Amino acid sequence: MNKEQELLRKKSPVQIKNKKAAFEYFFIEEFTAGIVLTGTEIKSIRMGKASLVDTYCTIINGELWVKGMSISPYFYGSYNNHEQKRDRKLLLTSREIGRLASATKQTGYTIVPTLVWLNEKGLAKVDIALCKGKKAYDKRQTLKEKEDRREIDRAMKIYK
Repeated sequence: MNKEQELLRKKSPVQIKNKKAAFEYFFIEEFTAGIVLTGTEIKSIRMGKASLVDTYCTIINGELWVKGMSISPYFYGSYNNHEQKRDRKLLLTSREIGRLASATKQTGYTIVPTLVWLNEKGLAKVDIALCKGKKAYDKRQTLKEKEDRREIDRAMKIYK
């Protein structure tokens, strides 16, 4: 990921994060994918009405799909509103999908969406990561590091 992409992500008006993913997994490799949406789904995402809790990605027939992603129905939508939890197709190159497919055949590896954001053209993008699950002692270590960082930040505020 280059610095321009990071800057675009930070400037995005919508940033829907999967906070639990960083706690549950080690990120091995990250990708940015487009997502196929209907009209009312993109309107709900622009309003920030989406969730990545308990989502994962699978590869079916050489295509990458996100499962369990929740996008709330659009408030002003009519009879052609979308389903809240349907499978949505992600857009990656065939080379990237092949790399992900070969990696997920190994035990312990999975693909998890980490962030939904809007690019400068208003299109929804999904950051996905090839992940390896953490053990219980790794999770405790992560909590300890987070607590230590919080203590340092508190100490720095007191001395300022």
